[in-house]
Amino acid sequence: MTDLTPPGRKPARPYFSSGPCAKPPGWAPEKLKLESLGRSHRSKLGKARLKLCIDLIREVLEVPADYRIGIVPGSDTGAVEMAMWTMLGARLVTTLAWESFGEGWVTDAVKQLKIDPTIIRADYGHVPDLGRVDWSNDVVFTWNGTTSGAKVPNGDWIAADREGLSIADATSAVFAQDIAWDKIDVLTFSWQKVLGGEGAHGVLILGPRAVERLESYTPAWPLPKLFRMTKGGKLIEGIFTGETINTPSMLAVEDAIFALEWGKSVGGLSGMQARANANAAALDAIVEARDWLGHLAPDPATRSNTSVCLTVAGADADFIKAFAKLLEDHGAAYDIAGYRDAPPGLRIWCGATVDTADVEALGPWLDWAYATLKS
Repeated sequence: MTDLTPPGRKPARPYFSSGPCAKPPGWAPEKLKLESLGRSHRSKLGKARLKLCIDLIREVLEVPADYRIGIVPGSDTGAVEMAMWTMLGARLVTTLAWESFGEGWVTDAVKQLKIDPTIIRADYGHVPDLGRVDWSNDVVFTWNGTTSGAKVPNGDWIAADREGLSIADATSAVFAQDIAWDKIDVLTFSWQKVLGGEGAHGVLILGPRAVERLESYTPAWPLPKLFRMTKGGKLIEGIFTGETINTPSMLAVEDAIFALEWGKSVGGLSGMQARANANAAALDAIVEARDWLGHLAPDPATRSNTSVCLTVAGADADFIKAFAKLLEDHGAAYDIAGYRDAPPGLRIWCGATVDTADVEALGPWLDWAYATLKS
């Protein structure tokens, strides 16, 4: 008979969903430096903490010195839409979509901005034919498909002599995958994915070509105050030194600072990438040892090392829902059901803030949940 006894060893920090995900090891509220709470974000102290956060992002992520980094409202969605609303329309646009968030940017371009983009799609688990991209266009894409587990292999497909802008939603890629900065004009992310931070704020990184676009082009549509990055035809530089457009959560900022300082402590960018790669390898070993598990992204070259999406043999949406609930009820893993628009399956977060031992401990729990439901 199948042993339906729950495994004894639970992951010590069982946060496996793709976001919000695990806090960095050692995180505790009392370890945050909270002197900025209750103070204005426009005070000397508040602006200093915001600038420190920006400086740490530059240092740990190894962002080039001539790229601007801003903390903006609305999480990654807000950052992407700020770029789209302020920069698109100057030339033709191509949008790439192979998962739900990429489809969201397609919807923005087609139904909201009405710019009639060229749309290049692929099914969940795959990336489109990147050779079809016309770099005389502005191009909007996700670097890593959070809901499909498929990523671009590198930046080689982005033209060095491009006429258009490359606008990358990299919210589940940064700090875990190599970013070809010389091929990127706009990059966005949010703290709650790879840094395990609190939500609400996004990070917008602008290269020199993006700044040139902002200062030379005025869109035909109205811009909400939250999207405005220029005044009198010049970039509002304060946005990129800690003078945020609207009031930020200083608690969320302190939480991000903790995560970035932790990132430095584990070896910076290379150390965080190594942790994510080790976690993905541990999960891959679990998949390879089980004939009922598979990768939604079949090609290792384009398979995510952060938001890893798995197939479960014979599973439908109800089975996956019961599977995830069973593990959550036992405190073994939380929120590991695949995204609602994706094919039924699991989604396991393998970013740097997760310990490899906890990924390894998940294997027996997956076996137990599968056997329990099948019986």
